[in-house]
Amino acid sequence: MNNADKQNFPEVALVRQTLHHAALSDIPQATDNAVSDFLKSRQVTPGQSVAVAVGSRGISDLATVCAHSLAALKQQGLRPFIVPAMGSHGGATAEGQRGVLEKLGISQSVMGVPVVADMDTVCVGHLKSGVKIYCSQKALEADHIVVINRVKRHTKFQADIESGLCKMLTIGLGKAQGAEEIHRRAVTLTFKIIEQAAAVILKQYNILFGLALLEDGYGNLAQIEAVPPESMIATEKLLLKSAANMMGRIPFDNIDILVVDRFGKDISGTGMDPNVTGRHRDIVGDYCIAPHVKRIFVRDLTPSSDGNGNGIGLADVTTKRLVDRLDLEKTYKNAITAISPEKAAVPIHFDTDRKALEVCAGTAGLESPAAARLVRIKDTKSLELMQVSSVFARWIEDDPKLERLTPWAPMAFDENGNLKPLEA
Repeated sequence: MNNADKQNFPEVALVRQTLHHAALSDIPQATDNAVSDFLKSRQVTPGQSVAVAVGSRGISDLATVCAHSLAALKQQGLRPFIVPAMGSHGGATAEGQRGVLEKLGISQSVMGVPVVADMDTVCVGHLKSGVKIYCSQKALEADHIVVINRVKRHTKFQADIESGLCKMLTIGLGKAQGAEEIHRRAVTLTFKIIEQAAAVILKQYNILFGLALLEDGYGNLAQIEAVPPESMIATEKLLLKSAANMMGRIPFDNIDILVVDRFGKDISGTGMDPNVTGRHRDIVGDYCIAPHVKRIFVRDLTPSSDGNGNGIGLADVTTKRLVDRLDLEKTYKNAITAISPEKAAVPIHFDTDRKALEVCAGTAGLESPAAARLVRIKDTKSLELMQVSSVFARWIEDDPKLERLTPWAPMAFDENGNLKPLEA
């Protein structure tokens, strides 16, 4: 790439995409209705304890859902307490997991119930294949267990059961020990063992219900459903299909450069969702699906990620500022537990966005950087607004769900050589 080409990036414009919209208008009421209506159909004894398992990051209004679920349980005379259910997250320590919950707005002072955070587990059974099933000892000591989680496509595998209630029962409540066992054995047995392990727990232990949360394409809560244990597996399979149909996607294909402004655990388990980027690298299977990206450039790490950069290995290029914010101990622990050391590999990184983009353009097999099929997104959860290069002009005109908001213009950098904010 000669010096004349270095400034010759494609002209870009801001585009708005219409996504699936089904946001609940009153989340507190929807939560009250789901939990209270369900409890009316079940016999519970006042004074009984309930371990409420929560822990996934990036869920819209999770603290509100949690607070109203706890209130509904209390109204039945039950004694709920919170158990972190996040496998090895939070550095695989009790204090770390308590800290993750606090950053989600879930603490004893806010929720009004104890948060019992420890990493002790009990082996509660085995699959025929020999897989050991672990569960939080504190959760098992309760009279009932409730799990609250979002049902969505997983970032590591594809199956009838992916991320949701069953995964929280088997991996989340399994703490670091259970998470490591499931991930390790899935290399040869596939992640279908999540469904098999969940079936054992649901049959043997007093699971009161699971509260399934579904999001629309904008990341808003669209459905809150209390799922009984006897139908949890079958219901979750149906809910996963609904969630997959609602999720946002990049509406272009064969992209030369994908720029991702924000990356982090509050966005996706792998920092950026492979179901959106189309790129996955893993011992249980690699894939490259739409939007078929040649080069991925990740610009920054979210503060809420707490230094955990697991998944950064799926990028080709990043910035020195992102690398400087990494907590490698947390990143490595998460990646190793998930049997994915490749996802913790730090890409080549540069001081400025401009230099990073030059490297992306220069290694994508382009005749000229000006011809790059470039898409820039805020993060893989925020796909309403994106910046795209002019090569997609006809594509935008032909798609009624796409609207160009600004004229075509050169990419805008600040005085430090970094991209200016992506704004409408």
